Amino acid sequence: MLVSVHLNKKSQILTLIKNLALLSATVFAATSGLLFGTMQVAFALNWNWNYSGTGIAADGTFITNDTPNNLGFYQILGITGTRNSETITGLQAAGTPIPGNEPFNVDNLISLNAQQLTGDGFGYSTSGGNFVSPFFASFLPTPGYLEVFSAPPILPGFENLVSPDSELPVSFSATIITVPEPTSILSLLALGILGAGFLPKRKKLTSQKSPSLLSMK
Repeated sequence: MLVSVHLNKKSQILTLIKNLALLSATVFAATSGLLFGTMQVAFALNWNWNYSGTGIAADGTFITNDTPNNLGFYQILGITGTRNSETITGLQAAGTPIPGNEPFNVDNLISLNAQQLTGDGFGYSTSGGNFVSPFFASFLPTPGYLEVFSAPPILPGFENLVSPDSELPVSFSATIITVPEPTSILSLLALGILGAGFLPKRKKLTSQKSPSLLSMK
């Protein structure tokens, strides 16, 4: 019986050592990720946006990345909404112009700064076959937002923008409506700390249990 108790105790000690090793590896991996940026969780932000002007009313939502660039701008990854009752059907690819407004590429950047759009702005298409690009016009006597509207038949080149095409002033606003949850790394560390708290208790219970088993000899 003594040999059986001894083997059982040895098995419990080996299990304890394995758990400690696993915990150490988990905490090391998590803290290394925090220190060196190797463990990152990507999130998306949701925004509400709207703008209006003479004969213009547009609103909808954006999806962006959750990390702004060094100027405070987020990358727009998706768009929904309407413009003058026409459904927005797609986001113009960053680095390309909306048809009819060549060669002015959009960058699809949005910010919470006082100036929320760049001079390149964002672009989208509508269910009516139109293409639209709001942007910030710093070249105006009083800088503000403009909307370029390009309607069929579309001729390449901004110099070919003629009625019903337009470039009109608008008032623009966008706000974040959801914020990402804390990263799972923090949860991982919390689990590691909780696990560390349980391990000494298990060892203590093992040492308390041994005498009773020995007394059964």
